[in-house]
Amino acid sequence: MPTTPIGRFRDDRPVVFENARVIDPSRDLDTPGVVIVADRRIIAAGPDGGSGRPADAEVIDCRGAIVAPGLVDMRVFVGEPGAEYRETFASAGRAAAAGGVTTLVTMPDTDPVIDDVALVDFIARRARDETAIRVHPMAALTKGLRGEEMTEFRLLGEAGAVAFTDGRNTVMNAAIMRRALTYGRDFGALIVHHTADPNLVGNGVMNEGETATRLGLAGIPKEAEIIVLERDIRLAALTGGRYHAAQVSCAESLDIIRAAKARGLDVTCGASVNNLTLNENDIGPYRTFFRLSPPLRTDMDRQAMAAGLGDGTIDVVVSNHDPQDVDTKRHPFAEAADGAVGLETLLPAALRLIHDGTVSMLTLFRALATKPAERLGLEVGRLAPGAPADLIVVDPDRPWVLDPETLRSRSKNTPFADARFSGRVLRTLVAGQTVYEREAEAIP
Repeated sequence: MPTTPIGRFRDDRPVVFENARVIDPSRDLDTPGVVIVADRRIIAAGPDGGSGRPADAEVIDCRGAIVAPGLVDMRVFVGEPGAEYRETFASAGRAAAAGGVTTLVTMPDTDPVIDDVALVDFIARRARDETAIRVHPMAALTKGLRGEEMTEFRLLGEAGAVAFTDGRNTVMNAAIMRRALTYGRDFGALIVHHTADPNLVGNGVMNEGETATRLGLAGIPKEAEIIVLERDIRLAALTGGRYHAAQVSCAESLDIIRAAKARGLDVTCGASVNNLTLNENDIGPYRTFFRLSPPLRTDMDRQAMAAGLGDGTIDVVVSNHDPQDVDTKRHPFAEAADGAVGLETLLPAALRLIHDGTVSMLTLFRALATKPAERLGLEVGRLAPGAPADLIVVDPDRPWVLDPETLRSRSKNTPFADARFSGRVLRTLVAGQTVYEREAEAIP
C-alpha cells in the first residue's frame, strides 16, 4: 500500500475505523470506539459507532490508535504570492497532511500584502487548485501592514477572510487598534494581534536575561510583549471587541489573559508549540533555527506556559510555521531571520506534553483542533455526527527521529532537527478522503 500523494484520493467509499481511541473535545469524548465516515461527513463516532454501518465500507483496524479531529493551525506563513522559493501552497499542503493538519490559516505577510478583496480571492483559488488541505486566509488588519489605516473588514470578510491581523507586525497606534476592535465588534470580526513592541524589541534577538548576556547577544525583554498585551486587553474592554493574542510566551502574559477572562471579556490567546516545548538554553552554540518570534524564554516560563495550556488559559496551540531559506538563516545568530517550519512537527512536539503528564489528550486536541475552529467560526475540529470528515489517525507512542531532509516543506529550518519524538500521524482525511497515509505497516 504506497503512500497516497496529496491531492490524489483513493475513492469515495465509506470508511469505518474500528478498535480506535476516539477523541472528540467538542463532546468531551475520549473512549475506545468506532468512527464511521460517509458522504464526506462523520456518521458516527463513539463507543459503539451507532448502527447501520455501510456494507461497502473500507474497514480499518486501528489497533488502539487515536482517531481525532484534523488539526487547525491558526498561524501559517506561506510564500505565495511573492516568496514561492520558501514555500508554496502545494508544499505546505503536503507538509500539513503529513503532520495531521487539515486546515491552514494563512497570514497576510506576502508580496503583495493580502489587504484587498481580489487577493483574498486569489488565495482561495490558488489553494483550491494546489492542495487538498482546507486553506483560509487572514486578511491584513491595516493597509500594507503599516499600522496606519484599517482595511475594509466587511468586504474582506465577505470575500473569505476568517480574521484580521498584521501578521508579524504590531499595531502601535492605540487609536487604530481601538477602531479595529470597534469595527470588528460591529462586523463580528476577530482581531488577531502579534504583541511585541518594536521599540522595546529593538535589535534584540533572544530572551533578555543571563543566557543572552553569556552568549553576548542583545535581549528582548518580556515587557515588549506584556505592555502591548495589557494595552490591547484594555482596548478590548473599552470596545467590547473580539480579540485574540496570536502568541504569548511568558508567565506574566498568562496572568493578564486570566484576568481578562475572569472579567468576561471576549479574549483568547494562542501559543507556539516551540514556546511550550523549548527554552532559551536550546539555542546552545548560536543555532539560528532557534531564533524565533516570540523568542524562546526561560524554562520557568515554558513550564508556566504548559500549565497555562493545562488550565485552559491558553486556548490555541499553533505551529507558527515560518519558512526561511539558507539566505536568511545561514548567518551569525544576530543577523539571521526569525522563524521555523512547523507543520510536520506541531503534533509530535505537542505530544511531549502528553508523555510528561502536563496535559490530557482531550486538552491538547481541544487546543490543536476544536478551539481554533470555534474561534474562527469553522465547522471543522470535531467528530460529532454531521461534521465534515476531517480527521487523523495517530499512533501516540510510535518512536521516530526527525531528519530535516525528509520534511515536505520547501524550507528545512526546523528547531527539531534530529529530535526524538514519540507519536506519529498514520493517516489524514479531508472531507472523508485520504490525503496522506504512511507505509503499509502503519495501518493494514
